[in-house]
Amino acid sequence: MTTMIKKILIWDLPTRVFHWGLVLCFVGAILTQESEKYRLFHVTFGYTMMGLVVFRLLWGLIGTRYSRFSSFFFGLGSIKSYLFSLLKNRPLHYLGHNPLGSLAIYLILTIILCISATGYCIFNDIGANWLSEAHEVFANVLIAVVVIHVLGVAISGYLHQENLVRSMITGFKRGVAQEGIKNTYTLLVIALAIIASIGYFWFYQFGMH
Repeated sequence: MTTMIKKILIWDLPTRVFHWGLVLCFVGAILTQESEKYRLFHVTFGYTMMGLVVFRLLWGLIGTRYSRFSSFFFGLGSIKSYLFSLLKNRPLHYLGHNPLGSLAIYLILTIILCISATGYCIFNDIGANWLSEAHEVFANVLIAVVVIHVLGVAISGYLHQENLVRSMITGFKRGVAQEGIKNTYTLLVIALAIIASIGYFWFYQFGMH
């Protein structure tokens, strides 16, 4: 069995489409949150984020190796060990999500679901006035978590001397061949289906108004 280090595929195409789609929607929702003129854009960004999260929850169960929740479900001990390894400047290396990154992902997914639920109620005049305050609090917490996550990616990338942003674009990292995943036409079809669904939803939203 060869142990030669080479570029290997870690992040499948659907996971990358989800990640960058979520980034675009997150930025779009922030830029349109204060203006009544762009309210429909804000709501549509929010609904799209919710749809992406629902997909990610499903993909976390049936997706490829490093996209499954089982690959980045860490206990408290693993989280502490990874944190201490960072503090000692001898960071433990993970091809997939590391323990701290996994915490950020679970928080982001959970908070977006809370934002989506409160946002839906507000847009459809369901529930009490406190939902608006809850919606804003969840949004601010999400911004804070995302900022911390971005800083964590930058620090981790620096310590490991690898471009984590580029790997989420290309899907590749350096590792042993046997540790990579296989790219298939099935993943391409799934990624195109996600893009088509998002495109249709946006067309439907603005075609109906």
